[in-house]
Amino acid sequence: MTRSLAAVLADTAARRPDHPALVWESTEVTYRQLWRLARERAGVLRHHGIGPGDRVAVLVPNTPDFPAVYHGVLALGATVVPLNTQLRSAEIEFVLRDSEARALVCDASALEQGAPAADATGAELFTVAGAHPGAVRLDAPAAAPVPAELVPVDPDGIAAILYTSGTTGRPKGAMLTHRGVVTNIEVTAVSPFAVEPDDVLLGCLPLSHTFGQTCVMGTCFATGATLVLMRRFDAASALELMTGHGCTVFMGVPTMYHALVEAVTSGAPAPPALRRAYSGGSALPVPVLEQVRRTLGCEVYEGYGLTETSPVVAYNQPGMPCRPGTVGLPVTGVEVAVARADVEGVVELLPAGEVGEIVIRGHNVMAGYLGLPEATAEVLVDGWFRSGDLGVLGADGYLSVVDRKKDVILRGGYNVYPREVEEVLLRHPAVEQVAVVGVPDARQGEEVCAVVVVRAGSTSGEPLAAALVAWSRRHLAGYKCPRRVEFVRELPLGPSGKVLKRELTAALAAVVTS
Repeated sequence: MTRSLAAVLADTAARRPDHPALVWESTEVTYRQLWRLARERAGVLRHHGIGPGDRVAVLVPNTPDFPAVYHGVLALGATVVPLNTQLRSAEIEFVLRDSEARALVCDASALEQGAPAADATGAELFTVAGAHPGAVRLDAPAAAPVPAELVPVDPDGIAAILYTSGTTGRPKGAMLTHRGVVTNIEVTAVSPFAVEPDDVLLGCLPLSHTFGQTCVMGTCFATGATLVLMRRFDAASALELMTGHGCTVFMGVPTMYHALVEAVTSGAPAPPALRRAYSGGSALPVPVLEQVRRTLGCEVYEGYGLTETSPVVAYNQPGMPCRPGTVGLPVTGVEVAVARADVEGVVELLPAGEVGEIVIRGHNVMAGYLGLPEATAEVLVDGWFRSGDLGVLGADGYLSVVDRKKDVILRGGYNVYPREVEEVLLRHPAVEQVAVVGVPDARQGEEVCAVVVVRAGSTSGEPLAAALVAWSRRHLAGYKCPRRVEFVRELPLGPSGKVLKRELTAALAAVVTS
């Protein structure tokens, strides 16, 4: 029977109690200590009425508090709703309302945006590493008894709800089961990640994101390895931590690899103990991958996954030929195929070598989108999950991702959904029309570009472009904000009046590469 997601940490704490689970700044936290912290957090939450089936949002950065709160919520049989600390109050408020979260656990550094959202929705506010009027200190647990046992859960019950947006811009909560996430952790810990108990992983990916949460934290804790935490990625600091702590495994998105290569090229020492590296989130161009190999002195494995697939679907894997330009082979228990992308309501599979929509089935596929049966039915078809990504399967089973059917920009490993950004920009008094598209960028993979038609009486140019960027930053997480603003007299439209974004993207890309 599948164990619960909380048991991933609990079992290792019983098996390797005195081995370092975390390294944070100058402090080591053993598995025994981390599991104790998680149970203490669970005790306070239970004392305030949180129990099985309740949803608890977590707005905490990469500190020891994140894994402690995350596993503490799960230990109660409750569902965890991790949030990126870059989100603004309105974005947090939406998630709290949509998920019907009973509580929000907020780090001191995120209280400015988290507390108003909790107040607006009626979610009970708990804090770690900081106090706030009316909030309960989760890191002062002396008054609450510490639970001795895990609350039993249904393996097909919802462990986590991770929010991701569709082309409509409305964030959707992907409901991930204990069985799905735990199996994905257990499978990928063996291959492709091949984590050994003596490995030391650098935790620079946000733990609130599925890549950092499952692939880094989950596989590390399942194996009993050690996680060196970084609050936020910085190339020079990452290299210093990897060298100082003897990190053997690095997982990151292409922007991180660009920064690491630049830092080493500028004179920083490459980490001597690094055994292997893994890339995901967006495509890592083959020339860059080869440069990373030379610079870091280890193999770089590229793979593919989605929030809705817990997340890992396929990866280049140790022990098998590594094929740059592909995302490797499906992981154990996951089946991948390519289907006709222009047919709705049914999955019509295509033979090897043909381009179509990537479809997935297996243990890793989500239970559905929270409260959105129609959106769920659109993507869960004939037992397959329709990814919205276009790809091709080789005769040897290796998968290549060709393009995306979805209207989504992948910036630095984060999904940016144009309509969400467009809706913010359209609220600016100088904007008549706007189309947000992605343009190629050597560092970020894609950069967010807003193409704007200004209102009569307004003047386009650099001052307005700067004002629109500043406007976006007040209303959106930083990674969603356009770094480039272009002005046009009119947007290209198709026969139905839809903006022809492919034409815009092609024109802007031509300017970038010319």
